[in-house]
Amino acid sequence: MTGSDSTILLAVTGWDPDVWQSEFAKAAPGRKLVLDTKDANEKIRYALVWKQRPGSLMGLPKLEVIFSLGAGVDHIFHDHQIPDVPIVRIVSPDLTMRMSEYVVWQVLDHHRLGPRYRQQQAQKVWHEDRRQPAAHEVTVGILGLGVLGRDAAQKLRNLGFRVSGWSRRLQTIEGVTSHFGKDGLKDFLRDVDIVVCLLPLTPETKGILSMTMFAQMKAEGPLGAPVLINAGRGGLQNEPDILAALDRGMLSAVTLDVFKTEPLPKTSPLWTHPQVVITPHAAASSSPQALVPEIVAQLESYERGEPLKNIVDKAAQY
Repeated sequence: MTGSDSTILLAVTGWDPDVWQSEFAKAAPGRKLVLDTKDANEKIRYALVWKQRPGSLMGLPKLEVIFSLGAGVDHIFHDHQIPDVPIVRIVSPDLTMRMSEYVVWQVLDHHRLGPRYRQQQAQKVWHEDRRQPAAHEVTVGILGLGVLGRDAAQKLRNLGFRVSGWSRRLQTIEGVTSHFGKDGLKDFLRDVDIVVCLLPLTPETKGILSMTMFAQMKAEGPLGAPVLINAGRGGLQNEPDILAALDRGMLSAVTLDVFKTEPLPKTSPLWTHPQVVITPHAAASSSPQALVPEIVAQLESYERGEPLKNIVDKAAQY
């Protein structure tokens, strides 16, 4: 079957499908993109998904590949009726750069006391009240050393920070101290001043950013208590524990881009906590203009008989 003979299902919620359709029309004018399976279920060969409706991928006898339209794939596994076909993650230079920009921005903001100085500005206070540590005095720890974590780690190294990382399996990155496994996590936490979480959401990582973890961190470093930055997934964090850790001085500040419930409810105390920086899941937004050509290239290579790239381990769910 050629590309022109196959149909692609776009199954998304929370995104305007028109933008994706427009970009596909530009990048692959010979391919048919549909928004539902009505009258097309026998022809659908690929599915492009983001938070698809549960069961919406069933009854597609010729479906061969599912593509996630975001860096994460946990949204796919919320559907317990996923067909047994390969699932492919998006790995894009555009997404990687956006995430690294966000991580560097927030690390530098906390390192250079941005939240404190903004509070002083609001109060019209002029006061340099502590020594500013140099980057080489501060250890930034990256939880998750996949494509995004590795790139962020390298950029932070280039700025002079000491960088360590933790992953499920050992990863080797020049200039980065790598830890892995449960025992390695303890060593990782004892050493970090700023923790950046870029982990995937899996049954093993759900709720990992909790009091259990915070209690294993150092009590004091060049920035005071450690700083937490989560740009991974909302399900990784225990939000009441984060607030408690801030109030007890176990964390000095946090930046949260993701939440268990999105949009974050207006009743959440996170909104008004003076040590919390909130961004609206904006760390690395998927750009149809950047991603569609890469998806089309992957489809074309697959149809030439080449192996798929970035296939998800269904057992590990990432």
